[in-house]
Amino acid sequence: MDKNTFFAIFLSTAFLIVWFMFFQPKPAKTPEQTGTPAAVTAVQQELAKTPSLSREAGNEFPEQELTVETDKYKAVFTNRGAAVKHWFLKERSGALVDLVHDADSLELGSFPGSTYEVQRPNPQTLIFTHTSLLGWKVTKTFELSDDYLHKLTIRTEKIKSGAALPVIDVAWGPGLGTDLKGQKDNEGQTRALGFAAERAAKLEKFKPGDYPARAYLWAAVDNRYFLAALIPLKDSGFSNIAVSRASKKLPPSVSFSAAVPEKAESQVCSAMFYLGPKGHEHLKSLHLGLEETVDFGYFGFLGKIALDVLNYFHRATGNYGWAIIILTVILQIIVLPLTVKSFKASAAMKQLQPLVKELQEKFKADPKRLNVEMLNLYKVHKVNPLGGCLPMLLQLPIFWALFTTLRNAFELRGAHWIFWIKDLSAPDALMSIAGVPLNVLPLIMGVGMFFQQKMMSVATDPAQAKMMYMMPVLFTFMFWNFPSGLVIYWLTNSLLTMAEQYVIMRNQPQLGATTIVK
Repeated sequence: MDKNTFFAIFLSTAFLIVWFMFFQPKPAKTPEQTGTPAAVTAVQQELAKTPSLSREAGNEFPEQELTVETDKYKAVFTNRGAAVKHWFLKERSGALVDLVHDADSLELGSFPGSTYEVQRPNPQTLIFTHTSLLGWKVTKTFELSDDYLHKLTIRTEKIKSGAALPVIDVAWGPGLGTDLKGQKDNEGQTRALGFAAERAAKLEKFKPGDYPARAYLWAAVDNRYFLAALIPLKDSGFSNIAVSRASKKLPPSVSFSAAVPEKAESQVCSAMFYLGPKGHEHLKSLHLGLEETVDFGYFGFLGKIALDVLNYFHRATGNYGWAIIILTVILQIIVLPLTVKSFKASAAMKQLQPLVKELQEKFKADPKRLNVEMLNLYKVHKVNPLGGCLPMLLQLPIFWALFTTLRNAFELRGAHWIFWIKDLSAPDALMSIAGVPLNVLPLIMGVGMFFQQKMMSVATDPAQAKMMYMMPVLFTFMFWNFPSGLVIYWLTNSLLTMAEQYVIMRNQPQLGATTIVK
């Protein structure tokens, strides 16, 4: 690796460290920090006074499962707790992904210890009814759509004089399901989120605790590609959001609950709920702010632009693989002036290396004199020793934004490119050898990086020369299990960069001779 590349990596790393330390979004504030502890405490006290749906018993019915199926999902309900037992999303590949993470969970359930009477006025409406021995009745109505956004209404009413209404609550979690290939990192990717009502486009990552429901438009559990969001309707009656997790290693759950109005004879809480993929365009079309759950990284505004352009080229070509390549070419054209400046500076530094080495030998016993002579050498030839890495640093936000976007874009799931590459969100395994997948694109990328490093190498130090050979190997292993769509971008970028290097180096004028001070 030449000194310019070394400086570029060093400065890039330093830039990211500074960004994480000073500019990353602040953690979501707890209720104590938001200035509303009294409101949350009052809700908790009110909830403690009322009967809990999870501890009460009443009329019982045989347990049964009910299925609602559309072109996009297959939902399995149980009358035990009037809950979701499975929620299978239908992917374009034909695979089913169950969003219920824990097989024992009863998602969106209430009163899980008892069974409900079920009515089904139409194929996509389920009405669950439970009559309590304590003198109240709860009715839960699920109104499902053909898409991913649905409605839930929970009504409690007194049927005996003097009865106390129970707490209405509804929850999703712990966690959120994903496909088999995403199980390994699912725990680390799962988040509990809230979308603040008073601050436009303000997404907060929840810590365990209680939050005032009125301060948020919705709360959700998500992972890399999927989302379960609860969206209370106007005047829904929900007053508290509770986020919990059994341990730091286990995924969180999110629940909405409602304090019972004093002397009320009935209470109704209603909410929309979204269960589906995190396709940015689709979520944006709902006008609920759910698209903010798509992670575009710290340069999110650039990532959103990149995804919009990518979708445009997909509509034009019908193929996300070619769309990625076209987008990469356009980005290379945009940053070409910076790239040319960087390569010219690197090529000039390469030509100066014999003189630099001669100065180092001559003044190795006098570091101060060496620095003076080195600066004089750069000044005479009008070469900036940092000229090769500073333009690269300016390009970093673009590359980082595209890197994050391609890694998290749901649009690439199951998207075919050419030949054996049938899923741009997964590694491009051509075959397995002794159980080890042979991913071709990272290998090609590593070979390309090796020649790219060799073309621009000005290394005279054996340690730097070894680093030059190690970097392509390290990048190959780093990209080995990355989504093939991301590797296509990096490979295309490397090939274009090599071509630019070759042209610039062939046309780079030779520097004039310089007399070394004797």
